[in-house]
Amino acid sequence: MKDFRFLFAFTLILLTFSLSSCEAIGDIFKAGAWTAVVGIFLVVLLIWFLVRRMRG
Repeated sequence: MKDFRFLFAFTLILLTFSLSSCEAIGDIFKAGAWTAVVGIFLVVLLIWFLVRRMRG
């Protein structure tokens, strides 16, 4: 389990340095507002799932 937490933390740090949030949001909205809503929902759902897995 410690390896998973390390890998998860490393992945989050890597994503924060490799992705520009403004660029990602701009690309999402270029695809359309509904695509943005669905994308944001899926990201929140994924984060919620990962947090629940780490707690239990």
